[in-house]
Amino acid sequence: MTHIHITAWVIGIILFLVTYSMLKSENPKAKMLHMITRLFYLLIFLTGGMLITDFGVYAVKMIVGIIVIAAMEMVLVRTKKGKGTSAMWILFIVAFIFVLYLGFSLPQGFDFF
Repeated sequence: MTHIHITAWVIGIILFLVTYSMLKSENPKAKMLHMITRLFYLLIFLTGGMLITDFGVYAVKMIVGIIVIAAMEMVLVRTKKGKGTSAMWILFIVAFIFVLYLGFSLPQGFDFF
């Protein structure tokens, strides 16, 4: 299940970046790709929920993961509306680094740290 979760969030991040660039260039197919990206948000959430074995630190990781997904969505929505996205980008980067640290340092993660 861990591999499915990692694959889902890697594809989700790639889709997020491609959707963002398509929205910036005002590509008409960006809306379709945005919907596919939202589908991957759900897949990330579901596979992550299946990985929770202990509600202690894993609950913190889940909350930070939800913040990452929310920041990604807010970047895309605010870009589509033509509003400023710098605060959402900062939130996304900080939360993403923190969730990666938690994910790799917890018992189910890899031993990088």
